[in-house]
Amino acid sequence: MSPMTVHRPGQALPGFQDTRGGRPNGSGGKLRVVLLSPRGPLYRHKTGIWKKSLRYMPLTLTTLAALVPPELNAEVLLVDEGIQDIDPDIKADLIGISAITGTAPRSYELTKQFRKRGVPVVLGGVHPTLMPEEAARHADAVVVGYAEQTWPELLRDFVAGQMHARYDQGPNFSLANLPFARRDLLPARQYTIIHTIEATRGCIHQCEFCVVPAAWGRPLHRPIADVVAEIRHMQAKRLIFLDLNLIADIPYAKELFTALIPLKIKWGGLATTIIAWDDELLDLAARSGCRGLLIGFETLSRECLVETNKAFNMRQDYREVVRKVHDRRIAIQGTFVFGFDHHSEDSFAETVNFVMEANIDLPRYAILTPFPGTALFRRLHQEGRLLTEDWTLYDGQHVVYQPRQLTAEQLQCGTEWAWKQTYRYRSIAMRLMGSRIQLPLSLATNLAYRFYAFHLHEFYNCDWAMSWTSVRNGPLPEQVTR
Repeated sequence: MSPMTVHRPGQALPGFQDTRGGRPNGSGGKLRVVLLSPRGPLYRHKTGIWKKSLRYMPLTLTTLAALVPPELNAEVLLVDEGIQDIDPDIKADLIGISAITGTAPRSYELTKQFRKRGVPVVLGGVHPTLMPEEAARHADAVVVGYAEQTWPELLRDFVAGQMHARYDQGPNFSLANLPFARRDLLPARQYTIIHTIEATRGCIHQCEFCVVPAAWGRPLHRPIADVVAEIRHMQAKRLIFLDLNLIADIPYAKELFTALIPLKIKWGGLATTIIAWDDELLDLAARSGCRGLLIGFETLSRECLVETNKAFNMRQDYREVVRKVHDRRIAIQGTFVFGFDHHSEDSFAETVNFVMEANIDLPRYAILTPFPGTALFRRLHQEGRLLTEDWTLYDGQHVVYQPRQLTAEQLQCGTEWAWKQTYRYRSIAMRLMGSRIQLPLSLATNLAYRFYAFHLHEFYNCDWAMSWTSVRNGPLPEQVTR
């Protein structure tokens, strides 16, 4: 979700010096740069499963647009395929595409179309950062790592007809003095939350399944004055921090929250259970306007937390974490992962029971996914447990590896069962009446997630995994009881 990496370029109109770039021919010709965010798994069917009420404006495209050097006098067009279709005949001198693993195949499909028309394409984002050699087979240039320095360099090289095949993040990269994102270039009416922002990047933890340590390296912080200035510039009253772990550096987080208090905003963001270790930190978050936190609980199993290098989650009882956050009138989106090596068939019901008893405001479940470049991917590859490297299936809702104590079918069906149990009308009512935090908003989001929970098969077709494991392992045991 980070806006840090460049994306694939895609076209050179007639009049370019060569496929590496150049200024458009003719008097008064403007360089036309198109930046694309391909449709993700939930948007395979036009606008996808989510309604407008659950959309926030992505930050990647608007950040890249702000980095276009002013002296190039370029025309910049942004297309978020989550809300609109991409015109295959779109006019551009250069196309940049930002790809995550789940959208990589769609990105490569688009790149093929654009390059066939002679339009140069640049690929960037987390997947090209983790798999640069693969991405290079589909693009004219690849941007690896954060793009704030390399994207302007690439554009200048392109105009000079000297674009290189690869641009790597430099060792002295900094988040200071960056231009504000060009939010005006995306249709605000298509998003409920248009104000998204980052204060930090990266994370101090080394969780086995996480792409962050492999892709982004050391944590980075923006100067707090820059963050405050951008919020004032946006005139935002509510916003979302897209930081992967807003409290990774606790002294920085306390200083940031203190600086936010006079702004009188309401905000949501991502944090770990560590936020409940420090009452001063949690109090400052609440005073600064925090109204919702996404917290990665991941699993109730201590063995699984050790397995995935997230043992810090064991320091405090999860119920105490929820109680402390709820006491500050902060809602919790709690995320849980199924499929760790120590998970059994009992793990699904145990997790759902906890979610109900703790009154998690908005629970979310995922299937463990070994994204390429992660320690988990390397381990499962070495153990011969990967079932596929079809990146379209690496979306957190498909089983792409052989679980240790479960069959692929048990993991798939158990996850789906957890979704449906949690988002029954009665379950929603019990959880929300237990927490009683922001009830109108919580009810609306829960009803939207209910629609998702009961339509998984329309958007995540998993028949391939079932048939593959049946052949490999013989008859499958009965499904998890529904």
